[in-house]
Amino acid sequence: MGCAQGKCCLPRHPRRGSSCAVGGRGDHGGATLGRAAVPGAGLVLEYAALAVAGLYPDSPARESQDAHLVATRFAGDPDLHLFAVFDGHGAAGAACAGFARDALLRLLLASPSLAADPAAAFREAMLGANAEMHAAPGVDDSMSGTTAVAALVAGGALHVANVGDSRAVAGVWRAGRVVAEDLSWDQTPFRADERARVKACGARVMSVEQVEGMRDPEAEGWAPDEGDPPRVWARDGLYPGTAFTRSLGDLAAEAVGVVAEPEVKSVEITPSHLFFVVASDGVFEFLSSQEVVDRVATYPDPRDACSAIAAESYKLWLEHENRTDDITIVIVHIRDMENSGPAGSDKADYGSVGASIAVHTIQSEIPVFVQSEASHMNRSAATGMQSPSSGSPTERSLSCVAPSPTHPLLIHGRISDASKPVQSERAATQEVQTWHQMDGGTELEWSMQQSIPPAS
Repeated sequence: MGCAQGKCCLPRHPRRGSSCAVGGRGDHGGATLGRAAVPGAGLVLEYAALAVAGLYPDSPARESQDAHLVATRFAGDPDLHLFAVFDGHGAAGAACAGFARDALLRLLLASPSLAADPAAAFREAMLGANAEMHAAPGVDDSMSGTTAVAALVAGGALHVANVGDSRAVAGVWRAGRVVAEDLSWDQTPFRADERARVKACGARVMSVEQVEGMRDPEAEGWAPDEGDPPRVWARDGLYPGTAFTRSLGDLAAEAVGVVAEPEVKSVEITPSHLFFVVASDGVFEFLSSQEVVDRVATYPDPRDACSAIAAESYKLWLEHENRTDDITIVIVHIRDMENSGPAGSDKADYGSVGASIAVHTIQSEIPVFVQSEASHMNRSAATGMQSPSSGSPTERSLSCVAPSPTHPLLIHGRISDASKPVQSERAATQEVQTWHQMDGGTELEWSMQQSIPPAS
């Protein structure tokens, strides 16, 4: 669910009996498959990714605003593997998502602290990508932006950073079944801490019906499934109307506390961790984390799981609305390098999972670069969080984090291209690395240059 200017923000009208054209089991629906070793931890990652453009009857030519990223052997390190999803919104949402994907990749590659302190590296990279987007003359992020969730496998640890309402979740074998363990928490006004934070920055938090005077503007009893979520509004205007409290871009929304500061979590990968999922809210709008995990555990091939989850999400969107959101999902199975099955499969009985999770014969390890959105986590932050079953983090919430007094909204009351900050001229120097980009189902080779200037 995005901003009021970019996505539908009216209550949903049920529409039953709709069908879905996304492929099912046996038809991978365009999902890609890859494999990468994590030698330092004795693991093998088998991953699949699938992106399905949304159905917008009023805008049949509308391009997908999602992007996703898969980069194995990241920065030349065989133990680093990055998976991310970006969900753009607003009139320039596709441009914002693509810009954020490319900037995050470049900034992380340039980070000297990625291996030693992934949380700090992701924080700096996301804030840097946000600042560069504001400065980029070719991207109008005044009322557009993107969420970002990124997961980094670093040896035996998994780090996830999140900005917005896309999500990462792990499937963990526990008490004879696969249980969902949230690796990120949606940053929306439904959360009391995020609601208080943006209000401290001067925002109003109301649903569309409250803004239109159809409901008590002071009431805070929003139901997650009623289709009219609380949104962030300027004190004196009907903008930006975002259904999330953090994002990349969204220059106008920054004035009322919608920030690019990620929440970061780190976990140790144990034999109980079977897989993890990184996906846009096109998946999680109608499916819970546990429902998604249950479906992944049913399919031995992650491509089949991608296809099945996308199909179910598509169907549910059409049952509730006359459109669908863009749907992007990345599934990563975690295997034990010394065992042909999943990590820990020699110690647990997987018979009750449904179709057992098994390894498949696929191509040898190939570095891959695919469109995606950003997310990451930090080991020190993990100790300050509640159990994932609590549904919300206990990490320090930002107080009022708003633009400086020179922010154009505070000076002129509006955004202008001329007021965007000047972009840094510093170039990042990296080793030449070759990846493969999957764009609209076509594989394109893309080489990073030794000198990578900031995007313009």
